[in-house]
Amino acid sequence: MHGPGFISIWFFIGVLLSAYGVLITVTGFYELGSPPANPPVLFNLHATIWWGMVLLAIGLVYFIRFLPRKK
Repeated sequence: MHGPGFISIWFFIGVLLSAYGVLITVTGFYELGSPPANPPVLFNLHATIWWGMVLLAIGLVYFIRFLPRKK
């Protein structure tokens, strides 16, 4: 399955995880600036910001590791 012209599926998974991480982190910062009227119980932990950053970091690792390069 590996050969010239093939791109690893992990590269695309890295792109997808990075995109989700950016979207979730931006949503977390938006919620930080304008909190909901009825916040969830653990809202003060800002899980969306943390989870978004984790997804972004994992996505960037996969993106960089499996980046298609010419040899």
